Amino acid sequence: MRGITIRQLQIFAEAAKQRSFARVAENLHISPAGVSLQIKQLEQLAGLPLFERVGQRTDLTEAGEVLLRYGVTILQAVHDADEALSVLKGLQGGRIRLGVLSTAKYFAPRLISRFRNLYPGVQVSLAVNNREAILQQLLNNDIDIAIMGRPPQGMDMVGTAFADHPLVIVCHPQYALANGMPIDPQQLAGENFLVRESGSGTRTAMEQFFADAGMTIRPDMVLPSNETIKQAVMAGLGIAFISRHTIGLELKAGYLQILPVNGTPVMRAWHVVRRAAKPQTPMLKAFEELLLQSGQDLLSE
Repeated sequence: MRGITIRQLQIFAEAAKQRSFARVAENLHISPAGVSLQIKQLEQLAGLPLFERVGQRTDLTEAGEVLLRYGVTILQAVHDADEALSVLKGLQGGRIRLGVLSTAKYFAPRLISRFRNLYPGVQVSLAVNNREAILQQLLNNDIDIAIMGRPPQGMDMVGTAFADHPLVIVCHPQYALANGMPIDPQQLAGENFLVRESGSGTRTAMEQFFADAGMTIRPDMVLPSNETIKQAVMAGLGIAFISRHTIGLELKAGYLQILPVNGTPVMRAWHVVRRAAKPQTPMLKAFEELLLQSGQDLLSE
C-alpha cells in the first residue's frame, strides 16, 4: 500500500459509508469520474478489488472491509493530530465541525457568522440533521459540537443550556379559532395536528404539554421537516406545535398566526452538546463561550 494518500482514504471511507459513488461525488464536491479514478488507483495499490456490484448496490469486498478497518484508524489519527496542532495555533487557525438539529438551522448561520467575525482564521463547517443522526455523528467523532434541544442522557455527553427555546401553536390566519381570544388546550382536542416524527424534541414537548392538560393528541399527518409543516399549515391542512425560531418570516408576511393557547409558549432551552472525553481546543472553548455569553441575544435578534 505504499503511495496511498489521505485523500484516497477519505474518498474510500466515504464510498464505504454511502455505497454510492454518485453520493460520494456530491458530498465531497468532486466528479463521479474522479471518485471512480481514485478508487481504481487504490485498488491497483492494494492489488485486490475493494468493491463489488450486487444488483443496484455497491458492497465492500473482504479486502475492502480490511482496508476500511485500518483506514478509519488512520483518518482518526490524522484528525487527532490536526486538533493537537490547532491547540498550538490557538485561535489563529483550525476548524470546528458543528452539527445542528433541523430546527436550529434557522439561526445557526448567524452564530457562525458572529464567530467568524471574531476569529476569521477558524473554519466552521455545518451539518444539519435529525436528533438521532446528530447524536450518532457526535459518537463517531464526525462532528465536534452540536446544538440541540434536549441533551442526551447516559451517553457520556456534556450539555449546557445557552438560550431560551419557545414553542408555540400556529395556524392559518383564517383558522376558526384565530380571533385573538385565549384558548384552552382542551378546545384543540379534535383539531388536525401536523407533527414531526416520533422522538423529535418538538414532538416530545408537544406530547408532554397536552399530557399535562389531560389530553392525548392524535396526529393527522406526520411530516419530515419544519418547512413541510409550515407549508401544510399555510395550505390550511391543520395546526402545528412548532419552534418560534422557525417562523419569523412567515409571521411577518402574515402567512401564519400564533394561537394564544393558555400555557404557551412552552419554554424549553437550546443546549450546546459535546462528548465529555473530547479535548477542549481553544477554538471549541471560544465557540462555547460565545454561545453561553451571547446566544440568547443572537436568537432574540
